[in-house]
Amino acid sequence: MTDSSTRYHHGDLPTALVASAMALLAEDPTADLSLRAVARQAGVSAAAPYRHFEDRTALASAVAAVGYRQLAQQMVATCPEPASVADIAELTVGYVRFALDRPGLFRVMFTEGCDVGNPDRVDAVAAIHEYLRSVVQKALPAADSEATALALWSLAHGLAFLHLDGKLDASSAAVVDAHVRSAVGAILA
Repeated sequence: MTDSSTRYHHGDLPTALVASAMALLAEDPTADLSLRAVARQAGVSAAAPYRHFEDRTALASAVAAVGYRQLAQQMVATCPEPASVADIAELTVGYVRFALDRPGLFRVMFTEGCDVGNPDRVDAVAAIHEYLRSVVQKALPAADSEATALALWSLAHGLAFLHLDGKLDASSAAVVDAHVRSAVGAILA
């Protein structure tokens, strides 16, 4: 965090504000993402964010869009060439780990009010869905790829929140991974 004597100026304040919001969430998953708090974190005036974000919802949408892109990157990194049910289980493990490793960001992505028309957020969500659909086409060629991709995302999302909210044992990565793999195996068996 910077104080008023170390304020900086730059050409990409929207990106800096989103990065500041993400830093706040990394420090405290329950952090207030008010425009004022994010401005303070970025070291800019309280009025500066309003030049780029109409309100908190617009900021949350921008943060969510970055989160969706990072989630997609993590899924691809978890299993670069998914083509089997076991690979789908690994992608689901990656999804749940993302939620547990970045709970504040994950909650903004999925529980904050977002601007449903925000093009960056809409595109990022669509990219994840398309990726999942392509995985289903490879791993389960006889399945309805659209419906199965949605079902798998719902499963991953439900498992993430069940672990995140303490409804399932999240005492270790091994325990979480075992829950996730067994749930995916049971559904796709």
